[in-house]
Amino acid sequence: MTCWYEGPLAAFDTETTGVDVESDRIVSAAVVVQDAPGVRARVTRWLVDPRAPVPAAATAVHGLTDDHLQRNGRWPAPVMREIADELAEQALAGRPLVVMNAPFDLTLLDRELRRHRASSLDGWFEAAPLLVLDPRVLDKHLDRYRKGRRTLTDLCAHYEVALEDAHDAAADALASLEVVRAVGRRFAARLERLSPAELHTLQGVWHAAQARGLQAWFARSGTPEAVNTAWPLRPDLPAAA
Repeated sequence: MTCWYEGPLAAFDTETTGVDVESDRIVSAAVVVQDAPGVRARVTRWLVDPRAPVPAAATAVHGLTDDHLQRNGRWPAPVMREIADELAEQALAGRPLVVMNAPFDLTLLDRELRRHRASSLDGWFEAAPLLVLDPRVLDKHLDRYRKGRRTLTDLCAHYEVALEDAHDAAADALASLEVVRAVGRRFAARLERLSPAELHTLQGVWHAAQARGLQAWFARSGTPEAVNTAWPLRPDLPAAA
């Protein structure tokens, strides 16, 4: 029987105007689908005119300028629906969805849906649940004592996954997917008997523990900071309405 990490997977990634899920906007997104390791992936891309300024710091990361997005980006409302529809299609097909740092991308998509469509992301998964695989959570739990950062670039280097065109949504999505396959193989003894549904539930527990540990570290460092324990989607806040 094929293990989940050797089977069909999808991946989702966004590029944004910033790092605040409550106020920042999506400027590009991609969903990548791969039916098996080594098989050519199918890629769906979106470019969005966020109807808001793109800070220079964000442009420095992903290279997308106000002028480019205004000329080539689409209106946000239909794009957000198309993205949500695509993720729902993956759920219906039974494909786990790889999302690096899922609470960021999925929460930002949820807020964009609320902003532009007066709906929430949860509404798209009533027919089939979204099963998320977050390489950051998996790696941090399975190799918790390894020192160093765990950004996508760091994980790609550690698991020997090629990352070309970093901070391009499609490239990052594909790299995240390959990292998850690599994590699965490296920790097969601990993961192969778990289903994606079981892993989805466990990652919620693992992420909460990781968040509490980070918050405790902040407190010991003299810089108390609240760390959200919710995974893979943060609860709605009034400011996001």
